[in-house]
Amino acid sequence: MNYQSEYQYHIQCRPGDIGRYVILPGDPGRCEQIAKQFDDYYFVNYNREYKTYTGTLNGVKVSVCSTGIGGPSAAIAMEELHMLGADTFIRTGTCGGINLDVQADDVVIASGAIRYEHTSLEYAPIEYPAVANFDVTCCLKKAAQALGYRNHVGIVQCKDAFYGQHSPEKSPVYYELLNKWESWKRLGVLASEMESAALFVVADALGCRCGSCFHVVWNQEREAAGLDQRMTEDTSSATKTAVEALRLLIEEDKALGR
Repeated sequence: MNYQSEYQYHIQCRPGDIGRYVILPGDPGRCEQIAKQFDDYYFVNYNREYKTYTGTLNGVKVSVCSTGIGGPSAAIAMEELHMLGADTFIRTGTCGGINLDVQADDVVIASGAIRYEHTSLEYAPIEYPAVANFDVTCCLKKAAQALGYRNHVGIVQCKDAFYGQHSPEKSPVYYELLNKWESWKRLGVLASEMESAALFVVADALGCRCGSCFHVVWNQEREAAGLDQRMTEDTSSATKTAVEALRLLIEEDKALGR
């Protein structure tokens, strides 16, 4: 490994490539879809799960960089992007609903995340909460409302194992997974996803701002309750919310001189 290279090792970006504001989808295939919503954009690089575009919003340099799935790769992206000058992040992606009020195609905005993952433990003790930045969260809420999307703000559960949620009975620790899931339901947790807890804690450790919003693909609890269901994988509502929130945040930062 050449630590002297001007390129960051995993994202393969160098100084000047990245804006202060960055949107973080998981899927590299969503990056250009997001970049096309900028005022202008250009391709920067693609290495492993990290695909990067940079452009402008309201005259300010912004970027989008995919992170892959889960906390470890998301934390790597945030660390390396921060080394290149980024200090404000919006994670956007998909989630599965838990609360019965959360329906497919809704937008979920995370105010905080349950640290049912392990990446964040290398940044803060478990007693430290994973909380989204308030200013970013407010802009996400305003954006979702302005765009007319049905939305929810609250706590999400963050996990490491996708199939621990969807096939818990196959796991040797099924009893723990099922009991924890029951706890999330009783606590009114909105949805389950895989990155926010790590990103919120890493952002705090780095002195950055981070928020997140998600497109609800499905709600297995509504299905179990026999409620209406329609699976949807069109993530445009969440990505548009993220981009519009970034516009609002940029204007707020300009007005406050920050």
